Amino acid sequence: MTATVGVMQAWIELRADDPEAVSAFAVARDGLGLGRDLEELRRARLVEIVGSGRSRQQVDALLHRSTQVYNPHKERCVVRDSAAAPLPGPADAERVVVWERGGERRPAVERWWRHETGETVEVREAVVWMVRFAPGVETTEAARNLARLRDARHGLLCNPWSQSLRTGVTHAGLPWIDPGADERAGGAS
Repeated sequence: MTATVGVMQAWIELRADDPEAVSAFAVARDGLGLGRDLEELRRARLVEIVGSGRSRQQVDALLHRSTQVYNPHKERCVVRDSAAAPLPGPADAERVVVWERGGERRPAVERWWRHETGETVEVREAVVWMVRFAPGVETTEAARNLARLRDARHGLLCNPWSQSLRTGVTHAGLPWIDPGADERAGGAS
């Protein structure tokens, strides 16, 4: 996906251990065949703001002075304004973004943004799983297999009946949450 003017990404992770990621890691290691090659599993919320004319510093300041998008007491937030900006998390992690089909929009945040800035923007939210496998594992395919739920022994992170997903090894385009692109239906990553 090519860069879109006025797109910002806020990557939000818990400061403490993430219980959902810890649990998913344990389930994958204990119950899934490819889990034995899994070395790390982290989770972040991804909030994309589309249509703002503000700079990254202005967006960063706006997000950091409110709890509308994240809680600075228990979470950390990194704002990206270009596909060339470094991604949070391990550089060699495969990234899988998962969103609720038809439920990715955040109208309350859009209203808050309009109240604070006067701008009309679109805000979408998803979960990003950062997955690292042992050396020698074909990570893109392994991450897709770990992500897409098929049955009790195959997949874990994305319910294909209600969620969509996209993958990316060490990059994430702007925007990355794209309701029209779903790998389940053969969309590109």
